[in-house]
This record gives sequence, structure tokens and C-alpha cells, in this order.
Amino acid sequence: MSGTLFVVATPIGNLEDLSPRARQILAAVDLVAAEDTRHTGRLLSHLGVKTRQIALHEHNEARASQTLIEQLQEGKSVALVSDAGTPLVSDPGYRLLLAAHANGITVSPVPGPSAVTAALSVSGLPTDRFGFEGFPPARSAARRKWLQARASDARTLVYFEAVHRIAATLADMVDVFGSDRQAFLGRELTKLHEQCRRASLGKLLDEVTTGTIASKGEFVIAVHGAADVPAASIDADRLLAELAGVLPVKKAAAIAARITGEKRNALYQRLLEIRDESGA
Repeated sequence: MSGTLFVVATPIGNLEDLSPRARQILAAVDLVAAEDTRHTGRLLSHLGVKTRQIALHEHNEARASQTLIEQLQEGKSVALVSDAGTPLVSDPGYRLLLAAHANGITVSPVPGPSAVTAALSVSGLPTDRFGFEGFPPARSAARRKWLQARASDARTLVYFEAVHRIAATLADMVDVFGSDRQAFLGRELTKLHEQCRRASLGKLLDEVTTGTIASKGEFVIAVHGAADVPAASIDADRLLAELAGVLPVKKAAAIAARITGEKRNALYQRLLEIRDESGA
């Protein structure tokens, strides 16, 4: 019987956020697949756990995944962890999970910390519909084009950003989304110097630029979705009159029904009335 691949969420800052179950799993498995064995080694040392580690990161994921699948097929259990938070959320591990499913290996989540849900929970923005967009492109031209494709999205959108690009990214967001768009900026979430700020994008940019929000650490940005734009009203009579000038009555009514969403029979009758009124 094959072993189990556990996907284990680890703290994004405060080590006390690790769940008792996560600690138990890390101590009980045969292997810990870690994004950075040095980083995870410090966590395991803090927990008093001596489980053997194997590196799995973006540069060796294909090769390491094959090794881990072989170990799992031999009946060993593996815990997949990232440097912080929930694995696969902007972290390595996708190839390993895909291979595990393909080989019929049992996978099990050990949920816990996530920078995405941590930010959303305190953002004061709508959370009934949201999207995680990861890191924006590094170069400004590509970033602005990328943001423009998301400017009309009505969902709350969550982004990660590095400290050396936070001001430039906020400036591009102001230009693309507008300075008045409401947003949330989380810095160093769950850590000693945590900052949580909800304001307009323009205000957040100003506070980062002036140092009110320190340009240090890791950032999560959540941006309010675009306001719903009411659909343009369609003048059914005008549409029918235009279509009737080039099409048979039945076909004109059918096309108008598809465009307006109104019933075809009703539009057919209305078109007849329009023709009678015009004397056509």
C-alpha cells in the first residue's frame, strides 16, 4: 500500500500559528519535502522534530517529485511544506501533487496559515467573491498591461508584492484602477512589525512613499472589485425596425430575441405592429 502525501500549512510569521495537528504530522511522516531545507530546518528544530528533509523547489521539482513518488509508492509518508503559509499558493508543489493524483496516491490537506486568507479576513473588503493573482510582473510596462486586464473585475483581488517594488506597483494600480479605489495593504502579517491598513489606493501609495507604511518586509495587497456597470439598454423597437429593413419578419424577430432576451413571439407581434404603423 502506498503512503500518504500530506500538504501542510506552516506559519507565515508567528510560529505559534502552527496547528497541533501540523506538528504531529511533521513529526510522524518519513520525509518532509521542503522548499528551503534550511528555513524549514529552523522550524523543525523549534518544534523538536527530527524528520529527514528533502528539497523540493522550482529548480528541481520535476526530479524531486519523481523521487518522492517512488518513496510514497514504497509506503512512506511525506509532508509537503513551503517556506511559509499553504503550499502551492504561489509556491512549488504542483508537479508533485499532479503526479500523486496520477499514481493513485492518497493526498491529505493539513490546513492552516495563509497570507491570502489572513489579509482578506481583516481587509474590510467584500470576500463573497475574490481572486488570488499572485505577484504582478516585475517590469512596469508589462505590469500595467497585466493590471489593465483586471481593471473591470468585480471581485476583490489579492496580490503579493516584494518590498523593492511595492511603491511602483501601487503607483501603477493608482493609474490603472484609479486613486479612489478602496484597497488593503498588509505588511509583515502575524509578525512583530505587522501593519494592516485599509484606505484608497492613492492614500496607500502616499503612506508608502512618505514612510508611514514602512518599505520593509513582505506585502499583501487586496483591491476592491470594480463597480458593476449597468448593461446598456437596447431600444427593441429601433432594433426591430433596422432588422426588418434587411431581413424577413420571422428572422428579424428571432435575432432581436437573442440580442434583447425578450420572447420571440412578442417581438414578432411588435414588428408586425411597427410595419402596420409605418404603412410598410
